[in-house]
Amino acid sequence: MTTWVRNLLIANIVVFFLEQTSPGFANALVLVPAYLVTRPWTAVTYMFLHASITHIFFNMLGLYFFGPRVEERLGARRFLWLYFLSGISGAVLSTLLAPRSPVVGASAAVFGVMLAFAKFWPDVQFLLFFIIPVQARIAVILMVVMALWSGIGGSRSGVADFAHLGGFLGGWLYLQWITRGTGSKRFRSKTVAPVGRDTLSNWKGVDVGRIHEVNRDEVNRILDKISAKGLASLTPQERLFLSNFVPPDDRVPPPT
Repeated sequence: MTTWVRNLLIANIVVFFLEQTSPGFANALVLVPAYLVTRPWTAVTYMFLHASITHIFFNMLGLYFFGPRVEERLGARRFLWLYFLSGISGAVLSTLLAPRSPVVGASAAVFGVMLAFAKFWPDVQFLLFFIIPVQARIAVILMVVMALWSGIGGSRSGVADFAHLGGFLGGWLYLQWITRGTGSKRFRSKTVAPVGRDTLSNWKGVDVGRIHEVNRDEVNRILDKISAKGLASLTPQERLFLSNFVPPDDRVPPPT
């Protein structure tokens, strides 16, 4: 488990314990959208409150499953920005569209993390509702549609649909912002020179830690794709981009 996923799990569990043992503890921390302007701290503190053991269990389960890989991919600082901006976006959207409904829970923040997971590993399958096998990207689309449908039609009792939608929106905006001008976007062109298979034969030797952060996310994505689907799955643009970072294979004799 990664550092900040563990810290967030502990923080949520500790706060839930305080909720159960100290009546009135949550009164100053709960998000009441209509009062957000006068109680701005609640846009953050509401993420650590939960209404029931089931509520915190499923939120923390999502954080436990999806959080570590996302934190490893983004790094600690960007992971925390993603988490908290997603949660704050949930608070803002709830304020705009459901100002009379108090909100608690880490769902918006966790949904932002889930969106990042689906962006980086879209084809990974998991069981939606513990029953339906579905790819990560499809699961996120279904959850957005369900939250939108429920929110517009009248949110289900006790479910903050607009907070969930805000979490997805905030996560998406942040991911768009941090990937602007990354290697993949700067490197694309209509035509690319072909890259031979031997050029990428030593792809496992890529030292990601020495790659500039502007290009690091794209290199990680391509390496993940190779691990999952093989070199043949790469597009010509991906092959050319990765060739800039693959070290020479000492096993391949130099041309004579």
